Amino acid sequence: MGILDSKVPSGPLAEKWTKHKNKINLVNPANKRNIDIIVVGTGLAGGSAAATLAELGYNVKTFCYQDSPRRAHSIAAQGGINAAKNYQGDGDSAYRLFYDTIKGGDYRSREANVHRLAEESANIIDQCVAQGVPFARDYGGLLDNRSFGGVLVSRTFYAKGQTGQQLLLGAYSAMNRQINRGKIKPYNRHEMMDMVLVDGKARGIIARNLVTGEIERHSAHAVVLATGGYGNVFFLSTNAMGSNVMAAWRAHRRGAFFANPCFTQIHPTCIPVSGDHQSKLTLMSESLRNDGRIWVPKRIEDAQAIREGKLKPTQLKEEDRDYYLERRYPAFGNLVPRDVASRAAKERCDAGFGVNKTGEAVYLDFASAVQRYGKEEALTRGMKNGDSKTITQLGKDIIEAKYGNLFQMYEKIVDENPYETPMMIYPAVHYTMGGLWVDYNLQTTIEGCYCAGEANFSDHGANRLGASALMQGLADGYFVLPYTIGDYLSNDIRTGAISTDSPEFEYAEKEVKDRINKLMSAKGQHSVDYYHKKLGKIMWDKCGMARNAQGLEEAIVEISALRADFWENVKIPGGTDGMNAELEKAGRVADFLELGELFAKDALTRQESCGGHFREEYQTEEGEALRDDENFKFVSAWEYKGEPKDAVLHKEDLVYENIELKTRSYK
Repeated sequence: MGILDSKVPSGPLAEKWTKHKNKINLVNPANKRNIDIIVVGTGLAGGSAAATLAELGYNVKTFCYQDSPRRAHSIAAQGGINAAKNYQGDGDSAYRLFYDTIKGGDYRSREANVHRLAEESANIIDQCVAQGVPFARDYGGLLDNRSFGGVLVSRTFYAKGQTGQQLLLGAYSAMNRQINRGKIKPYNRHEMMDMVLVDGKARGIIARNLVTGEIERHSAHAVVLATGGYGNVFFLSTNAMGSNVMAAWRAHRRGAFFANPCFTQIHPTCIPVSGDHQSKLTLMSESLRNDGRIWVPKRIEDAQAIREGKLKPTQLKEEDRDYYLERRYPAFGNLVPRDVASRAAKERCDAGFGVNKTGEAVYLDFASAVQRYGKEEALTRGMKNGDSKTITQLGKDIIEAKYGNLFQMYEKIVDENPYETPMMIYPAVHYTMGGLWVDYNLQTTIEGCYCAGEANFSDHGANRLGASALMQGLADGYFVLPYTIGDYLSNDIRTGAISTDSPEFEYAEKEVKDRINKLMSAKGQHSVDYYHKKLGKIMWDKCGMARNAQGLEEAIVEISALRADFWENVKIPGGTDGMNAELEKAGRVADFLELGELFAKDALTRQESCGGHFREEYQTEEGEALRDDENFKFVSAWEYKGEPKDAVLHKEDLVYENIELKTRSYK
């Protein structure tokens, strides 16, 4: 346990996955019915994995803390899913998707995993179409595509602004079929509290029934974690409020290495913070950057007037607007990668050009797109001399068809009509590229413990390209894990059922109960949210869009002190026998307080800037990220040793045999 063997197959890159599938061990269909698998998390990665594993014949137990898998945070993904099918005929290919992903991640991804992802991407679309996912179609009835940040092609398949929801319903339908067949036994409103190891292998979990409060033992021959990311360590993020790191962190405490925790993505198009009352932030899909133009006033006095309510953005002439992404990155314009767009927005707002009351917002403007689409539609209808009112309405109709639900959502939250006045956006914590370290088979450093989707580190390096989260989750669940897990389980066909009466299960259950009792015994005066907000402020101020050595060192000390105070002074009302939302939150925040310190330690160790990890000490003269490939071209994999300060760093060196490392330019 704990040896970083990536198990990447030998041979040419394009042949690795096929060669691997041809050589790994399989489980006979008659033997699969004697093998149990636990899947924790039922979003896109977990739901697709559970459905596929059950279809293959394994006995599957699924666990989620929601009342239904349909409430997984995957439902919030809006813009689309990438696939290299080249429907647009614009030069796309599996290799180009592979290269864009590696480059977008600032050359901090594992080559073989990313190429496999690109290979499987086309299969995902076929699978989802067969499930009835209502992807958008062009005028001829073929599947439509749009572009996303960081690429020069259109490869993103979408269903308006609700792609994640539609894909999740497809996976959920596949799950339901297996539930009705008796091959999946769902445990909704259950939370994994710990992982159980027998002879060094993952053989089950301890779970808490969130309705009754009962602590339960569940055994299996293998455990799959597909529990999403840890963005809520910042308190305010685009994640669902319940999203947490508990399952991954409890596995980490049992020996699973945690990789690249500081690689966290700040999404550029979120509705800005409006006050201290907020508990989460709302994402505006990156797909909006296809048609929306991002700008701030050119003159600081105009920005000041807008902030004071003396000037409206629609009153500012075109020549008085700074379309700063188009100015700085002419080749990619508004479709630069997320980390680049986020830092550019921060730079403009820090310089005094922010446009909301807090000074932390920029505009996303659709006026040009409305006119462009309106004129095209008017000509298509034979209206060569259409009046401006008609053209504007036609343009709005097309924008509504493409993004209507997103515009409705924005108007409900902000109480402004985005068809008439530009949206206001600002970067916010969104996706976490870090996660549990996994090998090529998606197995962690614990034998029999697998990790899929956002919960692992494997595919996105230091920055994830837009529309690639859904791609990775479904690739892992539908097409990777069902192959690779069989290689491990082929050694378990004679093992028989795993008993939950063993000393290992008894010990793990006792530890869970002791931890809960310790939380409940604290008689302080502060709520769980009090500590979560304090942690979030430390993380945002010192581990957010820009980091430096002094701030990170301060963060480590402050988080450690906050954690000690939490265990002494948190106040959790209610009891353990029954539903207790505050107790649920307390367990999750306790883990965030450990992860946050490791996050800062990892960021302090990585003395370079790459992707979403931006160290102020390491930047070019133009303010771009400055990598240090000679010293930091590796995956940081941290081994748990009790306290985060004692975590031991292991390194997986990244080898690039098929691409040349370059300065990442989008100009």
